[in-house]
Amino acid sequence: MDNEIYMKQCIEIAKQSEGIQEIPVGSLLTQNNIILAKSHNTSINKNDPTAHAEINVIREACIKINNYRINNSVLFTTLEPCLMCIAAICEARIDQVFFGAYANSELSIEEKFIYLKRNHNLDHTPKFIGGILQEECSLLIKNFFKNKRRQF
Repeated sequence: MDNEIYMKQCIEIAKQSEGIQEIPVGSLLTQNNIILAKSHNTSINKNDPTAHAEINVIREACIKINNYRINNSVLFTTLEPCLMCIAAICEARIDQVFFGAYANSELSIEEKFIYLKRNHNLDHTPKFIGGILQEECSLLIKNFFKNKRRQF
């Protein structure tokens, strides 16, 4: 499995959300090296604060495999998952998460996970690995917000 190949696909997926004025985050989910789902952020267009790229791929994959658990799966996403997405990743029993850019947050991914595990009784521990094509993934977000500021 080549993580960079999957992350490059996520970057292309993220560009789709940028084209519709969504924050450019792209994700895909694999199971046994087969892509089950691909998506990007759609929160603004769907008026749904939970429509993050990661949640979208989890929903789509669960429908595809007809199960709310996605065992033996790997999630790739261009941005470090937020608390909501981390919780969904745990509930779906996703084994590994590879992400590109680190979120500009006071808490690291490990601290977010520890907080959720300690305070919300999560019983699944995925492996989180960040920094895959970090520069390219970071530029997507930075350029999006730079262009947004120019519009005002």
